[in-house]
Parts: sequence; C-alpha cells; structure tokens
Amino acid sequence: MRLTTNYTRSAILLMLIAFAVQSASAQLRVIEVLADKDSRYKIAGENRPEITVKAGEPVLLRLTARKGKSWNRDGSIHGFSLLRAKDRSKVLGWDLLLRPGTQEFQMTAPAEPGEYVVVCTVVCSEDHEGMNMKFVVLPQS
Repeated sequence: MRLTTNYTRSAILLMLIAFAVQSASAQLRVIEVLADKDSRYKIAGENRPEITVKAGEPVLLRLTARKGKSWNRDGSIHGFSLLRAKDRSKVLGWDLLLRPGTQEFQMTAPAEPGEYVVVCTVVCSEDHEGMNMKFVVLPQS
C-alpha cells in the first residue's frame, strides 16, 4: 500500500514537471532565418525579411548558415549582430558567429523599443555590406 502511494506521488510530480517544461517552451517563439551564400538574410515567405518582437520577449533564433565566397579563420561563415539603428551601437549579447548548418540561440529581445538592424560581421563576399535586415522591438502591451 505504501509503495503504491509513493509511486503515485512520484508519477504526479513527474507529470507536473513535464507540464511546466512544456509550458515554458511553448512561450518561446521560434524565429527562423537563413544566412545565405549570396550574402543575404532570408525569412521564408518574406521578400524583405524583417523581425518584429516585443520588448524583453524570449525568442529562439534558429539560424541556418550557408557558406559564401569567404569566411573567418575560426570557421564562422556569417555573423548575426544586432545594432541600434539610431547610432549603430551594438546590443550586448547579440553578437553571434555562425558556422555552416543550423544553430539555435535562446535570446531575450532588447528592453528598449525601437528600430534595430541585424548585420553580418564576417566578410562573406564582395556583397557583404548589403547583408542586413530590419529588427523592430515593440513596447510590451
């Protein structure tokens, strides 16, 4: 009888933990971006890729990188850095180096609403300077 009670308590506890983990991951929005070999960021279904998030929103960046014409000695083939549009200053923690293939990064959107720009920090080709994308942070509602 006592063994069954302990087993039932353990099963309930495991179910509650699983539910909490599932709820936390359900709140994390996935944003998929391709850093392509033609030195362009791309988002499926968008002609002009743009990311819009809410201030402080947790996001999962799923970034796929395809090798361009050149790359860094450390093996990174593209960068994904977030700059404030008004003064081009870097956003702390948003300076990512991408290797070939898909990588995931759990990030928190900047707390300050406004316009930002994503830029590539790896000279990936002669078209590298054009590798950027708009990033908008909306106020929390």
